[in-house]
Amino acid sequence: MQLEIRPDPAEVGRARRWARSRLAVSGIEADEPLAETLILLVSELVTNAVVHTGCPAVLRLSLPDVATESATVRLEVADTSCKAPVPRCADGDETGGRGLALVDGLADRWGWSAEGTGKRIWCEIDRDSEPRQAVAEFGGGVTAYEGFEFEGFAYEAV
Repeated sequence: MQLEIRPDPAEVGRARRWARSRLAVSGIEADEPLAETLILLVSELVTNAVVHTGCPAVLRLSLPDVATESATVRLEVADTSCKAPVPRCADGDETGGRGLALVDGLADRWGWSAEGTGKRIWCEIDRDSEPRQAVAEFGGGVTAYEGFEFEGFAYEAV
């Protein structure tokens, strides 16, 4: 399954809605931790493609069969920019720069590869893996997203 993404910030919301509909069809309930994590990862990877490349992209989602409890879910975003993804260490007041750290903390595996004149960024979540249990704080101790903390950084799921 794939979705063409235009280089427009409004596409991030469309990508989330599309992914939610694909999850529902596959039998993954919207309130399952797996679904919530996947939607957050879709947001991060599509946002990175839209904001940092200014190029069209393609979102791909590979979901397990409904009957397969222990399968892997794979998310990919391919774009036509040759600019490599670079993880950053954002200061507490910065509004960006945490996306790849968030992907690293939430996904069981992730990576990227050059592809023609562009690249493909991917991440995988094992459906039977335990969700992260830490609580992240955003802006002075306010809980923003229960389920994730990565090296003292804070993340907000919107």
